[in-house]
Amino acid sequence: MKLFLATALLIQQTAAHAIFQQLWVNGVDKSNTCVRMPRGNSPVTSVTSNDLRCNAGGAAGVAGKCAVNAGDTVAVEMHQQPGDRSCGSEAIGGNHYGPVLIYLSKVPDASKADGSAGWFKVYENGWAPAPGNKGAADNDFWGVKDMNKCCGKVDFKVPVELAPGDYLLRAEVVALHTAQSAGGAQFYMSCYQITVAGSGSLAPATIKIPGLYGSSDPGIKINIHSAISGYTVPGPKLIAEGTMVTPGNAVCAKKMIRGTLGIFAV
Repeated sequence: MKLFLATALLIQQTAAHAIFQQLWVNGVDKSNTCVRMPRGNSPVTSVTSNDLRCNAGGAAGVAGKCAVNAGDTVAVEMHQQPGDRSCGSEAIGGNHYGPVLIYLSKVPDASKADGSAGWFKVYENGWAPAPGNKGAADNDFWGVKDMNKCCGKVDFKVPVELAPGDYLLRAEVVALHTAQSAGGAQFYMSCYQITVAGSGSLAPATIKIPGLYGSSDPGIKINIHSAISGYTVPGPKLIAEGTMVTPGNAVCAKKMIRGTLGIFAV
């Protein structure tokens, strides 16, 4: 019986792996034109690895860059398998609850940058208590739940005053379902290559990756299968011009038709 349960849990966790893939700009699907696709849908688990920048294989640049204007609405899109944009299943399943975060890094050339330049946080959707819930935090509101509700899409507004130039955009889920002990958190991320147009001069303070997280940070090492009274979103403070979403109150960028053929905006 123990072997059966362990095997079932392993299958569930493997099936629940996911990958950030497509990018949208002002509701226009840019598909895979500027994403550095990781080798697969498995997570990074070491906070000291260079893979934490853009995931294994994602450090290599691609030819395409997506054009973005300061002030535009940009959305990233996650699904469980590469190329699968179905809304019939959760973007990331298996109760992989946790925050959803987005970072930017200004670089000379997004197609060649290795992610070693500094990063700043422009979006976060963490945790909020669910009314009446006195049990496990699994049953509370989480950024991942909002993302699943929106068929894998997470959108934010590019700061209006952001300095123009090339950037790496790093989208991330921190899955906490096995985070009771150090090293248990799972990090799912992809990097996108964008070129921002505008006349602003905003250049926020940055932090290096690795160095972004510690394995025992309160937002990284936590038991979400018990009740919690608060949650510290991991990483640096969101910049003042960033997008903060209260979990459970997210509004999907577009109404999505959920089906087996893909995503359709209406």
